[in-house]
Amino acid sequence: MPTCCGPWPKLVDNGLARTPGLKEALAALLPLVSVQKNQFIPQHIANLLWAMAKLVDNEQRLTPEFKEVLVALLPQVNAQKANFKRQEIANLLSVMAKLVDSGLEQTPEFKEALAALLPLVNAQKANFKPEEITNLLWAMAKLVDNSQERTPRLKEAIAALLPCVHGQKDQFVPRGVANLLWAMAKLMDNSQQQTPDFNQAVAALLPHVKVQKADFKPQGIANLLWAMAKLLYNGMELTPGFKEAMAALLPQVDAQKGQFIPQHIANLLWAMAKLVNSGQERTKEFKEAVAALLPRVNAQKNQFNAQEIANLLWAMAKLVDNGQERTPGLNEAVALLLPHVNVHKDQFNAQEIANLLWAMAKLVDNRQERTAAFKEAVAVLLPHVNVQKDQFIPQAITSLLWAMAKLVDNGQEHTPELNVAVVALLPLVNAQKANFKPQEIANLLWAMAKLGELVELNVVTSTFESLVYRISTNPELSQPEISMSLWALMVCCARLFLDSNTNKNNLFEKHLDDLFIRLENTSPDNGDDQSIITMAASWLGRACPVVRHYHTNISKTQADFRDQLQSSIPSLKIEEEKSLNSLPSVDLLLPDHNIVIEVQGPHHYVGGDFTTRKGSTLLKIALWQKAGFEVIEIPTNQLLKKALMKPYIDQIKIRIGIPPQEHGSVSLKRGWTDAADVTGEEHLAEQTNPAKRKKTNSQ
Repeated sequence: MPTCCGPWPKLVDNGLARTPGLKEALAALLPLVSVQKNQFIPQHIANLLWAMAKLVDNEQRLTPEFKEVLVALLPQVNAQKANFKRQEIANLLSVMAKLVDSGLEQTPEFKEALAALLPLVNAQKANFKPEEITNLLWAMAKLVDNSQERTPRLKEAIAALLPCVHGQKDQFVPRGVANLLWAMAKLMDNSQQQTPDFNQAVAALLPHVKVQKADFKPQGIANLLWAMAKLLYNGMELTPGFKEAMAALLPQVDAQKGQFIPQHIANLLWAMAKLVNSGQERTKEFKEAVAALLPRVNAQKNQFNAQEIANLLWAMAKLVDNGQERTPGLNEAVALLLPHVNVHKDQFNAQEIANLLWAMAKLVDNRQERTAAFKEAVAVLLPHVNVQKDQFIPQAITSLLWAMAKLVDNGQEHTPELNVAVVALLPLVNAQKANFKPQEIANLLWAMAKLGELVELNVVTSTFESLVYRISTNPELSQPEISMSLWALMVCCARLFLDSNTNKNNLFEKHLDDLFIRLENTSPDNGDDQSIITMAASWLGRACPVVRHYHTNISKTQADFRDQLQSSIPSLKIEEEKSLNSLPSVDLLLPDHNIVIEVQGPHHYVGGDFTTRKGSTLLKIALWQKAGFEVIEIPTNQLLKKALMKPYIDQIKIRIGIPPQEHGSVSLKRGWTDAADVTGEEHLAEQTNPAKRKKTNSQ
């Protein structure tokens, strides 16, 4: 009887070192498989492929010689398919899944062997033991996760096995329970439908988590919590069975915290974040589990790979966004991970780049300090947006643009890398416009509006035209998404209003009206939504349905300029922090002249550059102009000294009909100059006529 490979894979699997002698023996035996391929009986074929998978699992490279043996063996699976026993069928499918997961290409021979085996699962479904059911469903989940097409044969095999899970539910050992729930989660993550059999299989397994809680090893605990998080994320109901299973597992995280390897830690924290985002209550046990894991990040910080770093930072951002306290442990874990973003910067794939920038934006939006390490992490990630732009799916595009807008809103500098990243993403929005979900569209519109003049007006209008019709009447939008969309559309309308050379879009006004009515009908009770309703009512010329009370804050620069203006024109009536037409209060109002003076700090501009105005700034100016007020914008960097204030005061005198004391000041311009050449009177001339301002950004 032909023999090769023998017991060596088992020895290697049990810790035998892969010595030069062992490698030479293996190299000598591999060609014999090809030579004797036609003499192997089904058991040999199954054992040989199992052995090869075990060797690969223990760092055997997929060399040309190794692949050649696989190519020789795989047709034998098809040739002898009628002779395989149920255990061999289970082992073969498990082996093929392992090999693909280790990088084996799905060749025609591989696909033919798989197609030959799958019908045998259905034929032998009544004979499989619990371990074989586990291995088969694990194998199918792995194959699908590695791009195996969900053919009718594959679907039939899965459908045949699911009732077996319920039928043998009392016989699964802890490892089997963990692997089965992992497999169910993976299948569901790859478009498996929630059939009655699927739901029944999950429901049958969950009680065993509670019963066998003390017997799960660290990997089983990590797999189980990951699986439950994935199942809930993909739409399964958070039943009492789920809650009981989680309540049983969470204390095990604390109990076995010292045994988790980096992969477990990353998967567990990712799972905790997903669970709480799916409605899992942050119980005492939940908080203790998170608290137990965070120090493990510190202890193993140098062992996390790129994917794990991305998952960890995403998880921490998500936990904080869902109420996790910023404890010293969490702050330390974030601080320790940030430098590793730079170390692994060239290893992140497109999804990880999107997740990382989203996480950075969420963290800073939840009061994460923008340390040197934080800024460096953002700086090294931004160029990769352009490099990998063709690989971003709609969800990633949305996350990235949302992240850019949030970072800008929280002080991100207006760097060339930021410009390039935004420019790289915007064409992808139009290219993939048919694939964005309504919720993603709301986030996209908000992000583009928030970025203000960083995005060219023609790009904004064309993108809004292609997307806004899909959300204005979409019943799936939540109240926050309606609010975001309404605000974004107002910013777009404001930009069109401020640009006298652009045709207005009546269709936008109609969508604006539709969204306003929808938000008004929800009767929101939070200040942000009420403020948006107030602005929309003013824009549309409607009665304001809510009464807003705005917080006022008088900066020292504003107070100094007011005092200097009043000193120069004692008779001038000046009102401060005045709310007009229920709109946000203005800095200074000259009521006798219908003039609003806005002292614009750096937060009104993208990256504080005093040139590129944010969407919120543009909307505020347009609303006051639409209400009949002339608006004068004065950047605070032009008011640092009294001498710098004088040209502005002289120009205000001209506007209200008082000749300045000193002649020779530059008269108001109706055109615009480059920002680099603008000082004093020239800058004021620009700010008093923003509609004619020349574009200075690179886009």
